[in-house]
Amino acid sequence: MNLTQHSYFNLRGRGDVLGNVLQIPADQFTPVDSTLIPSGELRPVTGTPFDFRQPTAIGARIRAADEQLEFGKGYDHNWVIAKPAGALAVVATVYEPDTGRVLEVSSTEPGVQFYSGNFLDGSSIGKSGWAYALHDGLALEPQHFPDSPNHAIPSVILKPGQTYHNTISYRFAVR
Repeated sequence: MNLTQHSYFNLRGRGDVLGNVLQIPADQFTPVDSTLIPSGELRPVTGTPFDFRQPTAIGARIRAADEQLEFGKGYDHNWVIAKPAGALAVVATVYEPDTGRVLEVSSTEPGVQFYSGNFLDGSSIGKSGWAYALHDGLALEPQHFPDSPNHAIPSVILKPGQTYHNTISYRFAVR
């Protein structure tokens, strides 16, 4: 059992999210293969384009020469959140400098998938007829690690009689 939420956010309202400033409190992420299936490895973020421990614009390193970014055509990876198991904590914060809008995501889950709208191609039409183009939205999906049943990483097996509980909170503010 690995439920999450996959809403798209654009704190500016229109245009790409590459100027949004992202912070994720994670020392590791789960790399993927060329088909975007996680390898089961936990890789350090230090010295990579995946280091969002300090607030960093999403577009600052999205085009870096990095195999993981090439596989996903941007960010479409799970970060391993540095917090006690099951504790409710902030897993990501996004700040949009032009509007001052802030999105803070908290969860009890051990990971968060960050997707930078890499496959938005204008074919999805939103409010007021806006066609969502490349990087026009981002998703932050608190979750257990993808493909967990096939790797020795936190289990997502829910056995008969067990209870599944997951808390995800999206809080908006203005700076």
